[in-house]
Amino acid sequence: MTDGWDWRQPGGTPTPAGPPGSGATPAGSPRASDGPPGGPTSSPWWSDALADPWRDPYAPAAVVVPGPVGGADAEPERVTDPDAPGRPALRQLLLIPLITALLAGTLGGALGYAFAVRGGVAGGSVLGAGAGAADPPALAQRRPESLAGVAEKILPSVVTVRVAGLGGTSEGSGFIVSTDGHVVTNDHVVAGGAGKATVVLNDGSTAAATVVGRDPESDIAVIKVSRTGLRPVEFGDSDALAVGDPVLAVGSPLSLANTVTAGIVSAVDRTMQAGEPGGPTRYYAAIQTDAAVNHGNSGGPLVDGAGRVVGVNSTIKSLVADGQEAGNIGLAFAIPINQAKRVTQEIIGTGKARRTVIGAQVGGTGAAGGGAGGVRLAAVEPAGPAAGAGLRAGDVILRLNGRPMADSTDLIALVRKFAPGSVVTVEYRRGSNRQNASVTLAADAK
Repeated sequence: MTDGWDWRQPGGTPTPAGPPGSGATPAGSPRASDGPPGGPTSSPWWSDALADPWRDPYAPAAVVVPGPVGGADAEPERVTDPDAPGRPALRQLLLIPLITALLAGTLGGALGYAFAVRGGVAGGSVLGAGAGAADPPALAQRRPESLAGVAEKILPSVVTVRVAGLGGTSEGSGFIVSTDGHVVTNDHVVAGGAGKATVVLNDGSTAAATVVGRDPESDIAVIKVSRTGLRPVEFGDSDALAVGDPVLAVGSPLSLANTVTAGIVSAVDRTMQAGEPGGPTRYYAAIQTDAAVNHGNSGGPLVDGAGRVVGVNSTIKSLVADGQEAGNIGLAFAIPINQAKRVTQEIIGTGKARRTVIGAQVGGTGAAGGGAGGVRLAAVEPAGPAAGAGLRAGDVILRLNGRPMADSTDLIALVRKFAPGSVVTVEYRRGSNRQNASVTLAADAK
């Protein structure tokens, strides 16, 4: 497990531009200006009439203009009647067809409308959903928009975060959450600095930032820049996500700012633990996605099909050995935005975040024994939430809000996902009996 941040100095090699005109038209593709093979590049419009696939095969290829009857020298007989009325004026000649056309158009429109109504076009069945049809609520929440439209909406709110430390300059991503300059990023992005950072905005301008507060265990940090005209993100609901929903990951992977990658939600509540050697152990009940995420994406937003932030990109899975640089293999994990937003609000309000606890100590992997699954409680605090719900040491937690418990990581990560004061349903086994209890989670005393 590795955190998606980039320790390398930012920069890159620009991609050389191709020769002028290269790739503008694929080889062999016809162009409007191309003439016949071996001929001039442009010709009169009638010169390729024989090659016109839409031409009537029995029609002549040339424009035929009939000549005068009786031969080229024939002259039509002119008869003059001195008693006939004079020619009408030019204005009268133009006015008569104009009035006729207006009357014909009005009459034709009225008749067409009448026939359409009588034929059922206006009031009959319509194939497919109309533009004004309302989607079911569950589908309307996840209906994707154009990916280009989503990217255009979110990019102005995404920033690159650079922090200078003893080991060099680390680089990650972040996103603006308030008009007064608060930016959310990962704690591990700013952990190596001295409370200072540099933010590169979407337009390429830079601004100094200060660290407002950090929460190492949830891997959320808040920094602030002094800049006006900022555009904050729109928050989504991470609890409403379903496997298969489209998502975009936005940030600065490998120092490539303003990068957008697309994928789907691969899993929800993917419990895991991560952390650097000597640092805090972080527990995640994460959103798993196959959107490409690499070093430098850390702290950037994961957004849904409507451009709303639903997660904070934090970690990636890797097949490489410890100490080697990992890359994207289609397994990335984001902190749910409902949890990240709560932590952010607490950091801004008090300078620190509360940790949610159940008031019990758990055993290690396979603590339940017998292959039955679950997590055994090694100890229960006398005045804690678990004790208040009637749980005892030795009880085996089987499910939390319907989510099966396989090891201690599952219980810790899912408990920390909820806010203090949340009520969760716990299914547990005591001896051979299965029971249920409602536990009101609390904040850690520290």
